[in-house]
Amino acid sequence: MSLETLSPSSGHQETLPELRTNSFRRALARISHLTDDARIFPTLILLPVMFFFIVWNVIPTLWMIGLSFYRYSLMLGNEQFLGTNNYMSIMTDSQVWEALSRTFIWVGAGVAIQTILGLLLGFLFWGSRDMPGRRLALTLLFTPMVLTPVAVGVFFRLLYEPTFGIVNYLTTTVLGVQVNPLNDRAIAFGAVLLVDTWMWTPFMILITLAALGSVPKAELEAAEIDRIPWLKRLRYIIWPNAKFILMLGILLRTIDSFKTLDLVYLMTNGGPGNTTDLIALLLRRKAFEAFDLGWSSAMAILLLLTAIAFTSIYLYILNLNRRRQEAIV
Repeated sequence: MSLETLSPSSGHQETLPELRTNSFRRALARISHLTDDARIFPTLILLPVMFFFIVWNVIPTLWMIGLSFYRYSLMLGNEQFLGTNNYMSIMTDSQVWEALSRTFIWVGAGVAIQTILGLLLGFLFWGSRDMPGRRLALTLLFTPMVLTPVAVGVFFRLLYEPTFGIVNYLTTTVLGVQVNPLNDRAIAFGAVLLVDTWMWTPFMILITLAALGSVPKAELEAAEIDRIPWLKRLRYIIWPNAKFILMLGILLRTIDSFKTLDLVYLMTNGGPGNTTDLIALLLRRKAFEAFDLGWSSAMAILLLLTAIAFTSIYLYILNLNRRRQEAIV
């Protein structure tokens, strides 16, 4: 076969490399034409994202919804249609309600403490931009947030170890009292919550700095020139501009704290007794120790609906305040 072909448009012969080059250019021209179309280009950008979203989120969720209506054991492999019995079993299970109430205490106390500390430290670093070593201090402060919960859990479990842990050594040396935080029912919950607070308070500091950075400098400078009191600046200038990012950070921490598993699992595994047994730990035991996938799927669906409810309430409150402000203006 000849390596040359006749181009009818130009009337001269093209070699095979030239033909490939021209074909490649025409393909690029067609792609460029598609990307210039305001209707097609966004679709092309979203297609890969939608593909992974459907494969890794939509399909497993639909499968889990269907499985929640069955009794299915991973060990036996048998299926039995139960209808809504799994959901009714969850609603009448006292162990579920105890774990859920303990989880709400965990979320409420943890997010509240982390938010307060994050606001205080965030305002401190925001108001001291010329402080020597500020960047180094922020870098060190954000370090716990980038660590994995597995590493944090193992590290603090060694610190709380009664035999060679530093916590028991300090309390014994200073106070003359021996402590075993992870095996004491009175303080185990607080000991694990302290670790969670140490790990995630930097996130709220980062959110606070981002929120304060969104406040217009012109308004702050005008308030400083007019010598407006600090509380009024906070109420009428800082809060209206920073509240959306702050509320978003609180929402993210609430959802993430609600599904806490790895940190508590590594430190106490729900013990001593059930003092640190959160709903995610109960779900894990049912799914990966009892292998009751039907019950676990139903529980996961209910937790998903709870997270959606949190988000909906947050968006409703935020939009309600915004509509009130727009009505006043």
